[in-house]
Amino acid sequence: MTNKCVSEWIKEMASLCQPDSIYWCDGSIEEKERLQQEAINKGELIELNQAKLPGCFYHRTALNDVARTEQLTFICTPDKEDAGPTNNWMSPDEGYRRAGAIFSGSMKGRTMYVIPFSMGPVGSPFSKIGIQLTDSIYVVLNMRIVTRMGKVVTAELDKRSRLLPKRSRLLPKRSRLLPKGVDFTRCLHSIADLDVNRRLILHFPQDNTIWSVGSGYGGNALLGKKCLSLRIASYIAQKEGWLAEHMLIMGIEGPNGNVDYIAAAFPSACGKTNLAMLIPPMGLKHKGYRIWTVGDDIAWMRIGSDGALWAVNPEFGIFGVAPGTNSKTNPTAMATIQSDTIYTNVVLKPDKTVWWEGGDGPIPDNGLDWQGRQWKPGMTDATGTHIKGAHPNSRFTAPITNCPSVSHCIEQHQGVPISAIIFGGRRARLAPLVYESFNWQHGVFVGATMASERTAAQYGALGEVRRDPMAMLPFCGYNMADYFGHWLKMGNLITKPPLIFNVNWFRTDENNNFLWPGYGENLRVLEWIINRCNGKVESIETPIGYVPDIKDMDMTGLDIDTKDMERLLEINPNDWLGELKSIRDFFAQFGDRLPSEIWDEYKALEKRLQRR
Repeated sequence: MTNKCVSEWIKEMASLCQPDSIYWCDGSIEEKERLQQEAINKGELIELNQAKLPGCFYHRTALNDVARTEQLTFICTPDKEDAGPTNNWMSPDEGYRRAGAIFSGSMKGRTMYVIPFSMGPVGSPFSKIGIQLTDSIYVVLNMRIVTRMGKVVTAELDKRSRLLPKRSRLLPKRSRLLPKGVDFTRCLHSIADLDVNRRLILHFPQDNTIWSVGSGYGGNALLGKKCLSLRIASYIAQKEGWLAEHMLIMGIEGPNGNVDYIAAAFPSACGKTNLAMLIPPMGLKHKGYRIWTVGDDIAWMRIGSDGALWAVNPEFGIFGVAPGTNSKTNPTAMATIQSDTIYTNVVLKPDKTVWWEGGDGPIPDNGLDWQGRQWKPGMTDATGTHIKGAHPNSRFTAPITNCPSVSHCIEQHQGVPISAIIFGGRRARLAPLVYESFNWQHGVFVGATMASERTAAQYGALGEVRRDPMAMLPFCGYNMADYFGHWLKMGNLITKPPLIFNVNWFRTDENNNFLWPGYGENLRVLEWIINRCNGKVESIETPIGYVPDIKDMDMTGLDIDTKDMERLLEINPNDWLGELKSIRDFFAQFGDRLPSEIWDEYKALEKRLQRR
């Protein structure tokens, strides 16, 4: 590394954390194997059955460190209003002071690993480079899966000569001008003592800096993922004129060999990864459809020279939830994780393979649960509650190149052109199977009003509606009212905008049975969406948007009653008028900062519903 600013920053952070040694990661296979063995020797990893799961390892987190800690995640801006009402806020001075006290001496007796990484293809105009400092080998090994890292990134960083934001705070109560010619996200992480009372995940958007301390869980510790690729990137995207979104990207290759790409945003428990890796149903196989997976979680989108919106997946791996993943729900994911995968907090079977609730194969007779305790099926605790072997948020980390449906475009520097943007949620009664927005501005309103109902597996009241605009509520790095405004501004700049749709796979009948079969059958809905984008089918106008004519949806091989299809596409104006009250309450928290165009769409929808 020849960049003095990078070297000075690392030196200063080392002075704060006081590691015994500093190691620069080069991204080589030899390094990977050496670190894996070191992690095994320290008990951080368990080597799995290499005959059955080649290149795979097992990890357990601390008992108090099993998920993202939203209540300890902050956006640190000088003005609280810039973080907005949906984010936790802390001033930069307080953030650096509080975290700095925890970081102080946190790496004594440990090695500080320096991870140069790129989100997005190295050298691409999309690419953002970060350097993460960490004292966790588990983090290093995961970062080499989910990002592009090593010498190739260091070389790219040395080439860059762009200005940073003028002020950057490196240590508590300290700020200074930084030299020109440096553009990288400063990511400092330490597991410290894993005390939840000394845990903070802090984002300093104006400093292009992330500090995370006290956690080793992926969402809190792999700082290139949600922290950089969404919270920091969304702030940068607003300044630079692009979009950083919590969206999958998939290509749908049609009978003529043409590939249409879509980006789709869904809240948790709505099947985002399953959709990104969808397998065409038997009824449509005669058409020769193929699905290409570009990404399952994050999309960065820029306006191309042709006026269209182009997207890349900034990640290079998959960090997926294990429970419920099986050969029926997602056979592609199951194939992806058969090698070179790190499993976290699942059941460890006696033969050194793994299992989780809702997974493949017979339930094992016994094993070690996610806490390392002896476990067998049917065990209950003192209250009679069933003891699960795998943690409900147990994970797998796998290279996206393992995915059988991976697109050859994942390293394409300009990305892929997006034909459609899809929003969705879990609504038992309200939303139809699919509808199209009237235009871009209306589509932004549709995304801004996204919501999903809690399931029995989620904390909170069953059926409670959770607002999650564009599935970005936990990940928007600045005031969400300004975020809506940015989407509206982007619509004025894109000369060939994607069409915007909403889908709902989860509508139920009076007995709470799903009306739509879901899974691979969702391609039938995507087919209608693509046909709309290409002007091949008409639609029916309703107060909320355009819905399909049933005859324009290919139901070949699908045994579904015509009346059920009608119910799937039904719009009840009274239900929607009731929904508007909830939407109004949600928007009210943004005050005068909410763009007037959003209120215009609200009032227009209200009038259309009242006319029915």
